[in-house]
Amino acid sequence: MYVDESVTELKATVRGTTYYFCSETCLQQFVAPERALRTLKLSLTVSAVLAVPILLITYLPLFTMHLANYILLALDTPVQFIVGWRFYRGTYDSIRNRMGNMDVLIALGTTAAWAYSAVVTIFPNATPSSSTYFDTSVVIITLILAGNYLEHITKARASDAVRKLMDLQPTMARRLRGDVQEEVPVEQVEVGDVLLVKPGEKVPVDGVVLQGPSTVDESAVTGESIPVEKGGGDKVIGTTVNKTGLLKIRAENVGQDTTLAQIVKLVEEAQIGQAPIQRLADRVAAFFVPVVVLIAILASLAWYYLGQIGLNFAVLVFVSCVVIACPCALGIATPAALLVGTSKGAQNGILIKGGEYLERAGKVNAVVFDKTGTLTIGKPSVTDVIPLPGYDADAVMRIAGSIERASEHPLAEAIVAESSSRTLQLLETKGFEAVAGSGVKAEVDGRKVVLGNRKMFAGSDGLTAVESKLDELETQGKTAMILSVDGKIAGLIGVADTLKPSAKEAVHALRKLGVSLVMLTGDNAKVAAAISRETGIDRYIADVLPQQKEEVIESLQREDLVVAMVGDGINDAPALAKADVGIAIGSGTDIAKETGGIVLIRDDLMDVATAIRLSRTTLAKIKQNLFWAFAYNVVLIPIAAGALVPFFGIEMYNVLPFLAAGAMAVSSVTVVSNSLTLFRFKATGGKAV
Repeated sequence: MYVDESVTELKATVRGTTYYFCSETCLQQFVAPERALRTLKLSLTVSAVLAVPILLITYLPLFTMHLANYILLALDTPVQFIVGWRFYRGTYDSIRNRMGNMDVLIALGTTAAWAYSAVVTIFPNATPSSSTYFDTSVVIITLILAGNYLEHITKARASDAVRKLMDLQPTMARRLRGDVQEEVPVEQVEVGDVLLVKPGEKVPVDGVVLQGPSTVDESAVTGESIPVEKGGGDKVIGTTVNKTGLLKIRAENVGQDTTLAQIVKLVEEAQIGQAPIQRLADRVAAFFVPVVVLIAILASLAWYYLGQIGLNFAVLVFVSCVVIACPCALGIATPAALLVGTSKGAQNGILIKGGEYLERAGKVNAVVFDKTGTLTIGKPSVTDVIPLPGYDADAVMRIAGSIERASEHPLAEAIVAESSSRTLQLLETKGFEAVAGSGVKAEVDGRKVVLGNRKMFAGSDGLTAVESKLDELETQGKTAMILSVDGKIAGLIGVADTLKPSAKEAVHALRKLGVSLVMLTGDNAKVAAAISRETGIDRYIADVLPQQKEEVIESLQREDLVVAMVGDGINDAPALAKADVGIAIGSGTDIAKETGGIVLIRDDLMDVATAIRLSRTTLAKIKQNLFWAFAYNVVLIPIAAGALVPFFGIEMYNVLPFLAAGAMAVSSVTVVSNSLTLFRFKATGGKAV
């Protein structure tokens, strides 16, 4: 809930930033979430175990009323004051900080119920009624704790994303000291050390290439789907993967200065810096509590002084108002809808980790997409085959596939895969030679074949004839490969990371929901523009690093937008944590899935729209449940205050406990039934149903 920083004394400082809290419980959940969750689980277990015999003894004639009341007092007291201590502490913090919340209502209602019942038990002749409210006290506390546990069960896992990020760091590095090569723990690498990185190994720290060449897969950090050529003087990033050649690098950033360490720091700061939402129940309670207390006091005083009904009945008026005003259904209003909503989400391949994420997702009005691996498949594939006279597309791919079969370059893998998909018979190859950063040469079926980029054909007379086609492919953000046979250009091959089948449909569905769309990518502007045009996303930002993605999210939030970030990679983790709702693709990295509040189990972008619609629908049900949770009890407050005394006499208070129990049962059934209607939700386009 909202906290007035100038008033509250509850605060915690983490990494130089101070955070403020409304209660000690919230503070402990922030600074020690795993310990707080264990404590909550133990409290819920004790409360639930004791609730069973209390309910049995209350509603079954197992003992005489006098003996039953003493047994109930013995069973309910530890629930009220040990298990329920968190509510008293929350009430104290709330009063001290002058902010009403649900803790006040719970503590006030359950204490009134227990205290009156204890007096009835110990001094049976001191009260006009022999009925007790022990069951009301234990049921309220148990249901509220169950709701809290369901709400917070995933919060203790927040550190998993950071831990898995740290696990990406290579544990060992190959360090050169003169001509001697030694393996050392990566923590011992110092700035200026010379390191060797073999093909297939991770780069241990950030550095600069002294000797190459090679290609490096940087997709985990930059989002660039096609590996980058690296040669002398080029920078390399720790945790990226060396693909082809042997690299010799000089360490530049080590320890906490590496790019990975900075990403970890960004994720931690974004997670702990999430702005807390004010729970619907707390917002209602802030107004409801003082009104109920005022009514209870005025009613009891009025009947005592004006009605002359005596102190015992005046106290009973106050207790009745407070007890009836504390609705048991409130404890299941949010969890019931959440349980059904999350179950329905799971049926549709959507994992919602908690009510906090669901409530935020229901308010989302801006969605930011990562490109590589989210909107696109995440690996290069052949998109265009342009044969020149004398060749057809299959002939071009047969020759290209034959020469690239001997290469380990990812672009070669895409070309060979395309040749295989066309079921082409590949040709015999001799004298294969790879030219770093340019292409390959070989003799294919007795002919001299060259396949490469513009650099490979620099100065070639034949390049002029295909210049316009090359420009067209490159404008579309594709990598253009030129094939020549015996010195004559035979065709062009376009390679690119292609859109996922559901990308366009998902963008259209989100537009129908009135959501603004942005695409972020570490790729270059040409590629970003091409994907933007193809998907229909108007706004895109290219060449962004992980920390810049987080900055974009923050800038959108400053525009009063509720932002969802959709991503799949390590480089998306800071932005996923910073966003109001992080939505991780299920086929993505574990780090992304741990950081996101919602995980799309299937690799279907339509589930982004479905998740938002489901959240909006579930949020609507929670609001309806809160209304019904209060409505029945609010109707009974005037009765508890004595509205029917002129008609039925003071004896009506003998049946009031039964009315309260009936209201509790009916409101709970209503809340559950209303939540069950969520099963009618359909994962189709358009408005939420």
